[in-house]
Amino acid sequence: MLIFGNFRGKDNNEIPEFRNDSPSMNLTIENIILIGSVLLFISIIAGKTSYRFGIPTLLLFLTIGMLAGSDGIGGIYFDNPQVAQFIGVVSLNFILFSGGLDTSWQSVKPVLKVGIALSTVGVVLTAIGLGYFVYLITDFTLYESLLLGAIVSSTDAAAVFSILRGKNLALKENLRPTLELESGSNDPMAYVLTIAFLSLVQFPDKGIVSVIPMFLMQMAIGGIAGFLFGKLSKIVINRIRLDFEGLYPVLAIALMFITFSSTNAIGGNGFLAIYICSVFLGNTNLIHKKTIMKMFDGLAWLMQIVLFLTLGLLVYPSEIVPYIGIGLLISVFLILVARPLAVFVSLIPFKMKLRRRFYISWVGLRGAVPIVFATYPLLAGIDKANVIFNIVFFVSITSVLFQGTTLSIVAKWLNVGLRGKPKPLSPTDELLAENPKTIMEEIHLNEGASVVGLKIVDLNFPKNAIIAMVERNGNYLTPNGSTELYTNDKLVVLMDKPEILDEVYESLKMDRP
Repeated sequence: MLIFGNFRGKDNNEIPEFRNDSPSMNLTIENIILIGSVLLFISIIAGKTSYRFGIPTLLLFLTIGMLAGSDGIGGIYFDNPQVAQFIGVVSLNFILFSGGLDTSWQSVKPVLKVGIALSTVGVVLTAIGLGYFVYLITDFTLYESLLLGAIVSSTDAAAVFSILRGKNLALKENLRPTLELESGSNDPMAYVLTIAFLSLVQFPDKGIVSVIPMFLMQMAIGGIAGFLFGKLSKIVINRIRLDFEGLYPVLAIALMFITFSSTNAIGGNGFLAIYICSVFLGNTNLIHKKTIMKMFDGLAWLMQIVLFLTLGLLVYPSEIVPYIGIGLLISVFLILVARPLAVFVSLIPFKMKLRRRFYISWVGLRGAVPIVFATYPLLAGIDKANVIFNIVFFVSITSVLFQGTTLSIVAKWLNVGLRGKPKPLSPTDELLAENPKTIMEEIHLNEGASVVGLKIVDLNFPKNAIIAMVERNGNYLTPNGSTELYTNDKLVVLMDKPEILDEVYESLKMDRP
């Protein structure tokens, strides 16, 4: 049996010891790399096949981790919530940052108020509603019950959209951007609530009013810091001159961690800061932006797999069995009562069809984030930490298994899904899909043009227009943000509306012919 250190019940300041009690295998760096790479390979292959059956990849990754653990066939003993929490926090940085980069402001803007209401009021109501139910049916104190409710109050975007993509199911109207915005922005709120209620469990004499200033400060500083770091990151990325294109994603990673850690250091919510920062960067002009986004997309998938495998290793399935009954009651209440009530109440100010409200309430999958947050009570050493962790794990698994496998069916029942499977795209279609513009204009830069000598990133080009190619001395170049414009360049510009052409010429400081 491989043993990766035991931390549960030990002093949080201890350094984990790595040891191996197995006579057949020495725990070396090579063996750790081998085991990790094999688990990663199995997870990728399993995730590929899961799309066909609509099984969430999250569930498969967790299952593989549990099978590899001490209660499974792998026999890997891992009982270190501190390491798991560190991996979880780092992974959430990449997942949230990548999600923010992919968030289109144009698609999110119409549903901004709805998304914010769901990710704030909706999360608070879910935590309070579920927490009070737990208080009624268990011997938990009120603060312990609210802590459990806060831990499972956020949804998991990765699980939701992996199933939607696997079933080729598109959603009508603005449902998809609404769910994307809620899923990407509700983790910071759940984190603040978790920390607040955990402090009340540890110091119950403080009272719930005492955590309100901390709550407001975390959200306010996190939001402001995220915007400021976004603007600063844009300046750094566009002004610094690196010799290699591959260094720009590395620079973005450094800026991401600086944003998170600096915001936490001044008392703000680091998760909220990196999400706002990445949304800002994803909707602005950056040098080598496509390279950065592709790299973060791959890293986000890697971090999801690593996170899910780690959490699968951390849990002991045999310890969950005694809590199946109470966990099932909590899951049913969360899915059928707490989440729907929270959604309907938070959406009262908005005009929205009833079936859309029902579907939003159904798409409330709990995933890896609640399990990561459940490690905080473990490290704090509160009395019911192990019970909370096992219940949260069971609730997350139940939510993914029950709701995750029925998303497409419920979408059809409520008539919020678009029918028909899309035809496979040809390579040309895929290229056009990346740049869905319909109008082309060729613009010649004569001698004396004001923009000659400037980089494309400095043009303040319209968001819904792109410079697809540059013809220079008879050769066609594929430009990026750092491409400098020369005299006699011919710009091939693509846009989606004729009226955008005026903005294009204005950004080039030229009169439209």
